[in-house]
Amino acid sequence: MIRVYLVDDHPFVLKGLISYLKTQEEIDVVGKAETGEKAIKEIKKMKPDVAIVDLRLPEKNGTEITKEIKSEGLKTEIIILSSYNRDQEVIEAIDAGALSYLMKDSSPQKLVEAIKAAEKGEPVLHPRVAKKIMQRAAGKKVVSEPLTDREMEVLSLLVKGLSNKEIADNLYISTRTVKSHVSNILRKMDVKDRTQAVIKAIDNDLVRR
Repeated sequence: MIRVYLVDDHPFVLKGLISYLKTQEEIDVVGKAETGEKAIKEIKKMKPDVAIVDLRLPEKNGTEITKEIKSEGLKTEIIILSSYNRDQEVIEAIDAGALSYLMKDSSPQKLVEAIKAAEKGEPVLHPRVAKKIMQRAAGKKVVSEPLTDREMEVLSLLVKGLSNKEIADNLYISTRTVKSHVSNILRKMDVKDRTQAVIKAIDNDLVRR
C-alpha cells in the first residue's frame, strides 16, 4: 500500500480527494491537513510515502512545507497539486524538492499515476509545468544572447528599483553608459521596457529581489 497524506485548505477538495483515492486498492490515505503547520507536524510524525500538497495555504505554503520536509531528510515524496502555475512558483516548488507538479484540472487518473510514480521516485508534471521546466533548462525565452557581467549587475540593480543615476553611482559609471547597458538588456531579453525586464528576470530566476 502507498501511504498518502493530503494537504489543502478547501474542505470540499479534501473530501473529493479522499473519496476518490479510497477507491484505489493500492492507496491508503493516512491523514489530512488544511494548514501548513499541521501538515508539517503530522507528516514528520506519520512519515507517509507521498504527500499531495496545495501550493497556497494558511501559515506555511506548499513550497515551505516541501523545503522543511526535505530538510528533515524524510523519504516522503511531495506532489504539488495547485491551481497556480506562475513561473516563479513552479520553479521554487521544484527547487525546494517537490517531485511532481500537477494542476487541479488534471484528471483523477493522472493523480493516481503520479502517486504510483512517486513511490518509484519518478516525476510526473502537468504539460504546462513541464514546458516551463524545459524552457528554464534550455534557457529559452529568457535572453536571445547571454548578458555580460556588467549587464547582469545593471539588471540586478534594476530589479531593486534603482534609477539610471543611482545605478551609475553604484557602479561608478556614467548615466550614458547605464542607458546603453539597459538598451542592450531590453534587446537581449526581448522586452519593451524596464518593468517587463524586471518581471521577466524575477520569473525566470535570472536575479532575485
